[in-house]
Amino acid sequence: MTRSLPLVGFLLLVALFGFGIWWNTQHDPREVPSPLIGKSAPAFELPLLDDPSRTASKAAMLGKPYLVNVFASWCIACGEEHPVLMAQGRTLGVPLIGYDYKDDPADAKAWLAQHGNPYDLVVADREGRTAIDFGVYGAPESFLIDAKGVIRYKHIGPFTPEVIERQLKPLIAQLKQEAP
Repeated sequence: MTRSLPLVGFLLLVALFGFGIWWNTQHDPREVPSPLIGKSAPAFELPLLDDPSRTASKAAMLGKPYLVNVFASWCIACGEEHPVLMAQGRTLGVPLIGYDYKDDPADAKAWLAQHGNPYDLVVADREGRTAIDFGVYGAPESFLIDAKGVIRYKHIGPFTPEVIERQLKPLIAQLKQEAP
């Protein structure tokens, strides 16, 4: 009996590993449901990247829908997403807010100077404390927030032109119709 224990243990590990592979092929890991969808976005007041003496806040953004895009200079996937935002960011019809996440401000400014700045404004969260309130797992992530300050959509990972056309733009059009 004790001789078969290693074999049984090995077979259990193989079964567990096989289940993990199957699970990942059946589910998109970027489709992590957010408990914040349909709920009020967390209150925030963060310094502007280009002028830390000024801030942007949820309260100041109320009255119009906006898109928050979490990025960082150290984020490889953000580099993949950035050309898409440069090409399509101004065509969305809502303010695009850059959210610099756990980044040195000098690095973020240099990165934007090198790659271009698609954002209407950029806030900095060097410590990542406000990101915790938003449920940010990493960068890039994006949140579409309606005119009343309610999170209506969350996208994990880089935006692609297809995602913007098929998911984001129809939601933005819907929010604009709902806005007072």
